[in-house]
Amino acid sequence: MDIVGTNTRETNRLRMLETLLRRPARSRGDLGRSLGVSRATVTALLTEFEQAGIVEQQAEGSEERRPKGRPPLQVSLAPDAAFAVGLDFGHRHLRVAVCDLGGGTVAERWTAIDIDSDPVRSLDLAQRLTAEAVAESGVGGERLIGVGVGFAAPVDGSTGRVLTGGIMPGWDGLDPGAELERRLGLPVQVENDANAGAIGEHMFGAGRGVADMLYVRLSAGIGLGLIIGGRPYRGAAGIAGEIGHVRVVDNGLICRCGNRGCLETVAGPDVIVELLERSRGERLTMTRVMDLVYAGDRGAARAVADAGRAVGRAVAAAVNLLNPRLVVIGGDLAEARDVLLDPIRAAIAEDSLVPAAATVDVVASSLGERAEVLGAASIQLTRAPEALARRLARTA
Repeated sequence: MDIVGTNTRETNRLRMLETLLRRPARSRGDLGRSLGVSRATVTALLTEFEQAGIVEQQAEGSEERRPKGRPPLQVSLAPDAAFAVGLDFGHRHLRVAVCDLGGGTVAERWTAIDIDSDPVRSLDLAQRLTAEAVAESGVGGERLIGVGVGFAAPVDGSTGRVLTGGIMPGWDGLDPGAELERRLGLPVQVENDANAGAIGEHMFGAGRGVADMLYVRLSAGIGLGLIIGGRPYRGAAGIAGEIGHVRVVDNGLICRCGNRGCLETVAGPDVIVELLERSRGERLTMTRVMDLVYAGDRGAARAVADAGRAVGRAVAAAVNLLNPRLVVIGGDLAEARDVLLDPIRAAIAEDSLVPAAATVDVVASSLGERAEVLGAASIQLTRAPEALARRLARTA
């Protein structure tokens, strides 16, 4: 039954747009059943959407595999109906991308920079690179919804302030969202980078359609992003998922957070590079370490596998607590694939309850190094249904 009330059409319009964003490629009949509206309502709304260039329809399956007769049309939001900017502030890089509703990147910039110690220069650079990417994309006006930011530190969702806790002391007390809004003239929302990666994988990557998943980012820092019940989970102060600062070794090395024996001091990429530099007597980079892993170097493989076991033991606790369907491994170390993933899987199987371990799959990120920037853009793209509905209402 269609929703009854003075704003029936507006409500149905918004609900259909939200459904198409979450689950694209839906048939008209499926849309009607999902929304509980009549076929006539579905047809009227889709006609309106098509005229505005908001949706696109195509026949289901390839031409060779389609059933005889008229094939059902699958409806999706048109990728170019709305765009958002994603900013990925890593510890040592800044990435900017202008993304469409389908997860496609229409313009991108990347540069190496020490984000941790120089916030003013980092914000200046973000302003310049964003302006360049937006200009290159040719996207503007009402089609550009806003800017999402993935930041390599906890973010208090209620205030937007960065909670560095000694990890990034130069940013203590700053509100990068407000500063970027002033500089860019667009709505800005800031998110922890691991949460952004989780959102990206959930919306466009390995976690699409999975309601309960974890995203583990293994880069200059180690973070955990959570999707619970189809939505990001951040905790009371934005600290949920800080798995990199869980103690895994008693009386271990002092971590940059001030504690001892954190996971980052055992399994972080920098730790692996330092271990191999000492054993090999040469300067190394993470790229060189991955080359050694691919070449079958036993020392490099051992260092990565040991890190994987440590990560797996920490993740096993989260698997017991949250019982996710999927764990996605991203970041620099994920490039090692099964050399890293197999020890993680083994540790989860050993340390988790049998039903929880049997339920969860552990896979590599399908978005790779772009997971965080796509996830950051997705923070704003999730607002697309409301923005598109307002656009339609103005032209109705």
